[in-house]
Amino acid sequence: MSSPNDAVIVAGARLPIGRKGGTLAEFDGVQLGARAIKALIDNPSINALLNDEAITDVIMGNTLSHYGNPARVAALSAGLPVNTPGLTIDRQCGSGINAVTLAGKLVAFEGGVYIAGGMESMTNEPFQLSRAKRAYDSTPPSFLRRELSTAEVGDPTMGITAENLAEKYSISREEQDDFALRSQENYAKAKAQGKYSHFLIPTETSSHGTVEHDEHPRPNTNAEKLAALRPAFISSGTVTAGNASGINDGAAAVCIVSADKAMHHDLNPLAHIGESSVVGVDPNYMGIGPVPAIQSVLKQAGRSISDYEFIEINEAFASQALACAKELDITVDNINPLGGAIAHGHPIAATGTVLIQKTITELSERGGGRAIVSACIGGGQGIATEIIVEEK
Repeated sequence: MSSPNDAVIVAGARLPIGRKGGTLAEFDGVQLGARAIKALIDNPSINALLNDEAITDVIMGNTLSHYGNPARVAALSAGLPVNTPGLTIDRQCGSGINAVTLAGKLVAFEGGVYIAGGMESMTNEPFQLSRAKRAYDSTPPSFLRRELSTAEVGDPTMGITAENLAEKYSISREEQDDFALRSQENYAKAKAQGKYSHFLIPTETSSHGTVEHDEHPRPNTNAEKLAALRPAFISSGTVTAGNASGINDGAAAVCIVSADKAMHHDLNPLAHIGESSVVGVDPNYMGIGPVPAIQSVLKQAGRSISDYEFIEINEAFASQALACAKELDITVDNINPLGGAIAHGHPIAATGTVLIQKTITELSERGGGRAIVSACIGGGQGIATEIIVEEK
């Protein structure tokens, strides 16, 4: 049963997802985030709400930036008044989910009007350089690696974690390529049905005109093309550019209020935000993170996985999504019905909010129901949340 204090999503917007160096390359992460926020607050459906009430906070995920508190800068860049605060979340690939769940918890406990989402420009990721240890040191600076764990525990690259899971769960190259092809095909089918147009906002650029579609999908790929790709991380490996997510740019945002406030302003909730969980796992097998996170959500909700229409598992890698499906004892038919990040791309901190938006779309198309949105997180974490669309 829902209650007046339940957190609900009443509007959303996202930009097309661009490839690295592609259609959105001229914008850094904050500029992308500002465009998503501006499109959201310009949504006519929430005009009355925003005319009557100030935005309580803007919570945005961002992981690759030179800004201090990018969410605040994005809010100001979107034209929000200077008395609008901002909070930036860096939970890596889980940031876009975490921003939404945090805003939902704050709404449930304190009320208010929140904007939450994520933004990322992997094209414009700044370099990090070491500084001199003493004055007048002539030693040239060196590039610093973004460490997500400790050397003692293990801090492998994301591709190696995917190879680790493929080996541990005996996931073959063919299985991974089949899953990747399914992602591309499901995306193409969903796009043709208009399921990717509900939240998508055309974006004006100086170099590519108006960008209206995700740039990353490869609708012409096939099993033969995928099989021809070389392993990307180790010569004897099975993870390739074709069965892994992309390097991308993008931004997405949603507006969250209480069910009572939505009713007061005659807003039809798009979805309720249910239980959520964040967990830690071994960084060497970080891709398995969604499993304990999903299990925690099921325990909190007092439900079994069969109670959900589908499970959204962010496709960082095919091997990772398949390993999660094996551990959860579900088939691939139960996950990612509209395709995933292997097809549409993975702009790190923005992806989670994109997954939530497409989950809302699919549940609405089915006449309502429940789903779980989840992601693995670099450094060894997992995150999951319930998304509930009222049955019609």
